Formats: sequence, C-alpha cells, structure tokens
Amino acid sequence: MSVPELTILATLGGRTHNRTEVLAWENTRIDAAAKKLRVSPPPADPVAARREAWLQTKRALGDDELFRRLGRDMRIADRIAGATSALSGRRRHCVTELLVPGGSAEQFVTWFEEITFSNNREQMERACPDHFVLRISNGRQEVLETNGGSPFAAKFSIDYADLSSLTTPADPTFTHRLDGVALARNGQPIGGVRHQFRDTPEGVHARLMVEFPLPTPGAIVRGHRWHLACEFSNWFEAAIAADRDA
Repeated sequence: MSVPELTILATLGGRTHNRTEVLAWENTRIDAAAKKLRVSPPPADPVAARREAWLQTKRALGDDELFRRLGRDMRIADRIAGATSALSGRRRHCVTELLVPGGSAEQFVTWFEEITFSNNREQMERACPDHFVLRISNGRQEVLETNGGSPFAAKFSIDYADLSSLTTPADPTFTHRLDGVALARNGQPIGGVRHQFRDTPEGVHARLMVEFPLPTPGAIVRGHRWHLACEFSNWFEAAIAADRDA
C-alpha cells in the first residue's frame, strides 16, 4: 500500500509549520533514537525510506532487548514522573493542531482504534522514531517512548476506558475523540491524552492534547508538540491511504 504525502499544516505554540518541516524533525529524531539504542542509524535516504528502515531495526531488536537497553531511562523516568505527579495534581497542557486535507474524523478515529486494539505494531511504531514499543496489554496501550524533548525514554500505559483524572473538558464542537488516562508502571495516574477531531470543508481539524504533570519542564512540552505532529501526520496519511485502497 503506497502512502501519499499530504500537505498537512501543523500549529505548535501559535506557529504554523508545513509538512516539510515536520518531516525534517522526524529525520533528525531517527538519528537521535538510533543513538539512544546504541545502533547505527539508517543511511541517508528520503525520510519515508529511513522511517521504514528504522522500524525494521526496532522490530529486529525485539521487545526484551529494547526494554533492556532503555532500562536505565525507564527507571529514571519513573522516579521523575512519580515526583512531579506527587507535587501537584494540576497539569501542563501540550497542544498541537493539524489541518489535514482529505479524510474524515470518523474514518480516522475508526482506523486508529482498529490498529490500536488489533495490536498492529507496525502502524503504531512506524509513526514516530521515538516509538520503541506500543502494544496492547491487559486492555491498555503499553508505551515505551521518548516524550518530546525529554532526555529519557519512559514506560507507561494509556487506559482509553478511563477518563476520570483528565482535567481538560471535551470541546463539543469536535465530534470525535481519542482520550484516556496515562498511568505509571505502579498504576499511578501521571497525565493523559485528549485528542479531538472534527470535519472541515477540506478534510479534518485535529486538536491533539497531552496532559503532563504541572512541574514538567517547558522544553519537554515544546518537544512533544513536534512528536504529536509527526506521529499523527503519519497516521493520517496511512489512514487516508487505507481508505482509498479499501
């Protein structure tokens, strides 16, 4: 299945960035993620080719080896998340907006839920270089990734059936949502996601939001805006291609 590149516009911190800029960020993150795993990055190629090569590198290492190599990061991230969550129940919001030409909010959310809960690891882990493990375990999405500008990879889970500790109200002008509570490895709520979608005359408007503990440094939040733009732009391209090829 070919995946066409779309002219998606991403707004991060009040500034709009085109698809080329988001792809350039993705390209640099492939190298950063390879360095974190202590492996050679894919050779210089178009981003789409490097993305696929990097996915195959991660899959070849396997989950056990990924957890082993990132074990120190995970332990440090656990301590930081626990401490920052304990300091305040308030949240720092990380928001990225996308304007996507084509598709529909309903089609995208249906596609995303299908790849998530069917454990389509390739679609989940391909979308961002910093996705090391994304899989369903005990009904929750288990995640091992680097959050935006963080120096450490973190392991946590997202419970899409639990909205109890989210602090961001749903916007009724957005017709579709993907939201849930983020939990540390000990089960402590440490944040959450509230991703909202609505149709436009041109396609889809996505408002992507992650709740971090309030003491989270601004650099991590700013970096995670790019992470959201990268993963959801790639997911939208794949969803629209899947609908076209159905």
